[in-house]
Amino acid sequence: MPKLNLVSHFEAALLFALFSSIVLGIVTKKTDKERLQYGLRCFAYFVGSVFVIGWLMYFGHR
Repeated sequence: MPKLNLVSHFEAALLFALFSSIVLGIVTKKTDKERLQYGLRCFAYFVGSVFVIGWLMYFGHR
Protein backbone atom coordinates (compact mmCIF):
# COMPACT_ATOMS: atom_id res chain seq x y z
CA MET A 1 0.00 0.00 0.00
CA PRO A 2 1.46 3.40 -0.94
CA LYS A 3 2.28 5.78 1.87
CA LEU A 4 0.77 9.28 1.85
CA ASN A 5 3.25 11.96 2.92
CA LEU A 6 1.57 15.19 3.98
CA VAL A 7 3.91 18.11 4.39
CA SER A 8 1.73 20.39 6.49
CA HIS A 9 -1.37 20.57 8.61
CA PHE A 10 -2.92 22.69 5.86
CA GLU A 11 -2.67 19.82 3.37
CA ALA A 12 -4.22 17.45 5.89
CA ALA A 13 -7.05 19.92 6.53
CA LEU A 14 -7.72 20.30 2.79
CA LEU A 15 -7.77 16.54 2.34
CA PHE A 16 -10.19 16.19 5.26
CA ALA A 17 -12.36 18.98 3.82
CA LEU A 18 -12.43 17.33 0.40
CA PHE A 19 -13.45 13.88 1.62
CA SER A 20 -15.91 15.21 4.19
CA SER A 21 -17.58 17.41 1.59
CA ILE A 22 -17.90 14.50 -0.81
CA VAL A 23 -19.54 12.32 1.84
CA LEU A 24 -21.84 15.08 3.07
CA GLY A 25 -22.92 15.88 -0.47
CA ILE A 26 -23.68 12.25 -1.26
CA VAL A 27 -25.62 11.34 1.87
CA THR A 28 -27.66 14.50 2.41
CA LYS A 29 -29.07 15.45 -1.01
CA LYS A 30 -31.26 13.67 -3.54
CA THR A 31 -30.29 15.00 -6.98
CA ASP A 32 -26.84 15.21 -8.53
CA LYS A 33 -27.08 18.98 -8.94
CA GLU A 34 -27.96 19.44 -5.25
CA ARG A 35 -25.16 17.07 -4.23
CA LEU A 36 -22.57 18.99 -6.23
CA GLN A 37 -23.72 22.40 -4.99
CA TYR A 38 -23.87 21.27 -1.37
CA GLY A 39 -20.50 19.51 -1.58
CA LEU A 40 -18.84 22.62 -3.02
CA ARG A 41 -20.49 24.81 -0.41
CA CYS A 42 -19.33 22.51 2.40
CA PHE A 43 -15.80 22.49 0.97
CA ALA A 44 -15.78 26.30 0.87
CA TYR A 45 -17.02 26.44 4.48
CA PHE A 46 -14.34 23.99 5.61
CA VAL A 47 -11.54 25.89 3.86
CA GLY A 48 -12.86 29.24 5.11
CA SER A 49 -12.97 27.87 8.63
CA VAL A 50 -9.37 26.67 8.36
CA PHE A 51 -8.23 30.17 7.42
CA VAL A 52 -10.30 31.92 10.10
CA ILE A 53 -9.23 29.55 12.86
CA GLY A 54 -5.63 29.72 11.65
CA TRP A 55 -5.59 33.51 11.88
CA LEU A 56 -7.28 33.42 15.29
CA MET A 57 -4.60 31.04 16.53
CA TYR A 58 -1.88 33.24 15.02
CA PHE A 59 -3.13 36.38 16.73
CA GLY A 60 -3.88 34.54 19.95
CA HIS A 61 -0.32 33.23 20.10
CA ARG A 62 1.32 36.62 19.65
